[in-house]
Parts: sequence; C-alpha cells; structure tokens
Amino acid sequence: MAGEPWGHLAGRFFGALRPGGPSPEDRAWVETVLEPGEYALWARQPGHDRRHTAQVARHVEAALAGGPHAGDSRWPACALLHDIGKLASGLSIPHRVLATLAGRVTGGAPSDPGEHRGLRRRIALYLRHAELGADMIRMAGGRDEVAHWAGAHHDRARLDPTLVPAPVVAALVAADND
Repeated sequence: MAGEPWGHLAGRFFGALRPGGPSPEDRAWVETVLEPGEYALWARQPGHDRRHTAQVARHVEAALAGGPHAGDSRWPACALLHDIGKLASGLSIPHRVLATLAGRVTGGAPSDPGEHRGLRRRIALYLRHAELGADMIRMAGGRDEVAHWAGAHHDRARLDPTLVPAPVVAALVAADND
C-alpha cells in the first residue's frame, strides 16, 4: 500500500461507488481461470472488487500475450485474488478509505488485530490483508503462486522470483495501477 499512487486510489474509490459486479462474460471467464476453491473466495467479494479484479486480470492477460508467460492461468489468478484478504475486515467503502489513510499515517505497519475491538480491529485486519489473503488462498486449496502474490504484492522485497517471474510481476503491478 505504501507505493500506491493517490490517483489509483481515488479511481478505485469512485469505481467502487458504481453498483454491480462484473459482466456475465467476465464472470464466466474468471471461472475458467480460477481453481474451484479460488473461485469460491473470489465470488465472496463485493461486486466492485470482483469488477476491479476482473479488469486487472484481463490487463495482465493482455500484457503477457505473445510472451513466454502467455496462457498460464496462474497469472490472471494472481490479479483476481490479490486483495482477497480485505474480506477479513468487513469494511465498507468509506471505512476502507479511513483504513488506507490510517495505514499512510502509521507507515503501513499493521498492529495486532487482537489488541483492538470494533472499528480499530477491523482497520488492523484491513492493513494485514496481504498476509490474511495468502492464508485464505492456501486454506482454500489455491495455487502457491497465487497465495504468494497475494501475500507479497505490497512488499516487492518479499517476492520470490522463482514463484512469480519478474515479467509477470511487472504486468501485475502495471495492471493494478492502471
């Protein structure tokens, strides 16, 4: 979260205000990309998150087309589930904004959610969404690469290039910040 541009965040906020989920075509495509446990997680997201992740995944697929990583469903799956851990917080759109701002003020260092109650606990969970998402994907039987990307996408120093190759990382980052 520390490296995300403000314009991207503002775009996500206004996009989240639009009702509805992804198109039926995108939902059908997502079902072909994700493993059954991964799809069950993805389907639990609010419509605006499913719409956003489907768009990001389509951009990743287009960016990798024609190259050595084309046609590998792991990479769009990474895009589809990169923020799945946000489900653990149960935050509304305005509270997500508050959590993001809190993360900026604190340098993104999440506190232990067990130390808090109510909204502060939910904000702490939101700020730990990367680690929580990786665990959720693993518990659902998701692929290692997908869980790894979810857990490390905000901290590139934690990325293992043997799991997610550099050209794939570049495509994922560019698509999410588009």
